Amino acid sequence: MPLPSSLIRQVLATCLGAAVSLGAIAAPRTVCTITVNSPDERESFRRHLPAGDYRFVELVERGRPDWLASACQQKVQCDALIISGHFDGGTEFYTDRHDNSEYLSVEEMERASCSDSCPGVFSQLKEVYLFGCNTLKTEARQTVTEDIVRGLLRSGHTAADASRVAALLGDQHAESNRDRMRAIFKDVPVVYGFSSLAPLGRTAGPLLDKYFQSATVPEIGSGQVSTKLLAAFSNTALTVTPGLSEAESKATLRRDACQFVDDRLSPAQKVAFMHQVLKRDMAEVRMLLGHLERFAASLGPAQRIAGTTATAFETIAGDHGTRGRFLESARDADEASVRTRMMALARNVGWLTPAQEQAEFMRTIADQIARGRVGRDEVDLACGRGRQDGQDPALHTLAAGVLKTGKVAQVAAMACLGSPEAHARVVRAVTSAHADDIAIAQAYLRHRPLADAGEVRSVASAIAKMPASDAQVRAIETLAQQRVSDPESLRAIAALFPLAKSVQVQRAIAGVLIRSDYRVLGQADLARTLKQHRLKSPDGGDVIDALLRVLQAG
Repeated sequence: MPLPSSLIRQVLATCLGAAVSLGAIAAPRTVCTITVNSPDERESFRRHLPAGDYRFVELVERGRPDWLASACQQKVQCDALIISGHFDGGTEFYTDRHDNSEYLSVEEMERASCSDSCPGVFSQLKEVYLFGCNTLKTEARQTVTEDIVRGLLRSGHTAADASRVAALLGDQHAESNRDRMRAIFKDVPVVYGFSSLAPLGRTAGPLLDKYFQSATVPEIGSGQVSTKLLAAFSNTALTVTPGLSEAESKATLRRDACQFVDDRLSPAQKVAFMHQVLKRDMAEVRMLLGHLERFAASLGPAQRIAGTTATAFETIAGDHGTRGRFLESARDADEASVRTRMMALARNVGWLTPAQEQAEFMRTIADQIARGRVGRDEVDLACGRGRQDGQDPALHTLAAGVLKTGKVAQVAAMACLGSPEAHARVVRAVTSAHADDIAIAQAYLRHRPLADAGEVRSVASAIAKMPASDAQVRAIETLAQQRVSDPESLRAIAALFPLAKSVQVQRAIAGVLIRSDYRVLGQADLARTLKQHRLKSPDGGDVIDALLRVLQAG
């Protein structure tokens, strides 16, 4: 008996719906990979996941610097993302391989996450695997300092309120690696990473193999935390977190940060937003300093003079009230580096001329000297930022007072700024009996190397006269960083080797010679001297062995 046509239509509809449903279930999940270093992790995933259920897309295009933008333009839809690379603690994923130079910057990830230009790579993710050291480290990258609390009190907060606001700011703006990754992968259910050291690829690969052997049902791309994966990596620092949700208080900070990198906003709109931020309480401005600096530095000369953008900068430059509060906050900063950064930003937005910024820098150094707060960081800052011609009007008066104190760190700061008398004093400190003085001289000479053979000879001669001590070792190590080429100086240092009473001194001497043109000493004669007089190493091979191999090979 024929079936009624209505029943036939119902059966066909049911079958069609089931087919569509099965097709949807069978649709393969897309695993996107960003392999900037070891492929071990990617290949383990590829080996174990069924080809019919998963497809792999490598986003890195070798030799193409804009490979992430290319992937975004292709609208690749990722269910899971695997990033493999060394992580330098907050700036980028990078490689230690010599056959490629690809890297992935955190700033580029933030731009892609914040903009509409990359809807597929980030927006559909269920899981992220970050195979790099410290990718989910919880340590705060910035903290609330005492001068920020002083600023809160100065702006009218009571002591109790200032403490409360400072605590909130510290939590909100900590910007740990974990915070930044959670913000980048907003709303992603599962983000794996490492709270400290991560295993190298050759170790992580077998651990992943172990995990896949224990997981009979593939879990990748499910959006569920895998206890089996965590168990396989139990002896490592692997941890897991969800991406940031809109309901969390830190979502406000993400919205602020996104305003500076969102491709949908024009430069003029971003400058206007920067002005809004600068008008906030200076305590919050301080915590957002990094974002303000990066954005201001990202604008090229051509962008700055464009009509609406130039007008937006002119509006900031004319805001004298905000300028005054900003400069007051900058001058109150305890750390010279923060103060210098704030003054550089003030120049960038039109609040200071280059000459005024230089005067503020000199004032910063003078204040740090007066407070007795000059150390290696301040020396690095002075050498990196100061003029080398010694022509700054404020230098001579400041240097005259500092040269009387005898404190090497302060003298080194003056030497960085161009004082020839201070330079000579720091060079003499290389052979000081005090370890701290040598450390300062070492830091200074990284920026301002020994000028000529005469200076090198003077230091080498002084080292030869030093008593055997840890100070002599540090002095020789400082000289090694200068990559000595003067034959007379090399002979003076090599002559110390047979006289040395400790293997540490001999290793330091070898460190000088291996970095130099040792051929002027006669390779065969030098090799014989090393073999005849070297002291027994208590802990195996060292730089002396390395030098001997080089000499014998030559």
